[in-house]
Amino acid sequence: MRGRILLVTGVLLAAAPAVAHADPPVTSTGWGSAGSLDVLVDHEHVVTGELARCDADGPASARTPGGAAGEVAVFGFGGTTCGRKGSVAQVETGGQRFESDLLTRYGGPELKVRTYSVGCATTTDSGSTGSMSIGEVSGFTVPSSVPANYRLTIPGGAAGTALATITLNETVTPQPADGSLVTHAVHVKLFPQGGPASGDIYLGTAACNPYGKGGAPAS
Repeated sequence: MRGRILLVTGVLLAAAPAVAHADPPVTSTGWGSAGSLDVLVDHEHVVTGELARCDADGPASARTPGGAAGEVAVFGFGGTTCGRKGSVAQVETGGQRFESDLLTRYGGPELKVRTYSVGCATTTDSGSTGSMSIGEVSGFTVPSSVPANYRLTIPGGAAGTALATITLNETVTPQPADGSLVTHAVHVKLFPQGGPASGDIYLGTAACNPYGKGGAPAS
């Protein structure tokens, strides 16, 4: 389904342990990528690694012109920026013109995402926040407001199983919470209940950790 361009943002505040003044200084960390793919289909394993990966410790920015990932998908241009100001680590990533016709082999839709972006910021005082936006899509529907971990199913697999699940604004935090988070703008999981293909496609990843170096101080 093709719709008008949308801009949606979700924010998560991850709880962070209280700072003890007697503890040694810690350093927030962050990294991001424009996307990645790890898929097994027709006995072929296709892996891209993290595209245009940046890190608060360097490289501070990266770009990818995009290109085909085997016969699974095509990534367009993507870019990332990471940095740190004092105790604050920030990550911004984005990409455009992603396409995958893999599901059409099994009677499913072609997936397209015109633009996407995701970011995070973190401090040693208040944990981490994440945000995302997504533009025009086809093959699935985006709600006007995207909450964290909004999941939809692409039906059509054998015996009523799914061809894929798509999670928008996917937010991953550890349990118990330690102030860190990882946000993916889009996560496509192929044949989650088993089938002729398997693996994951990520569009936009931003990861922040307020206690990445030195660990969380004792409360």
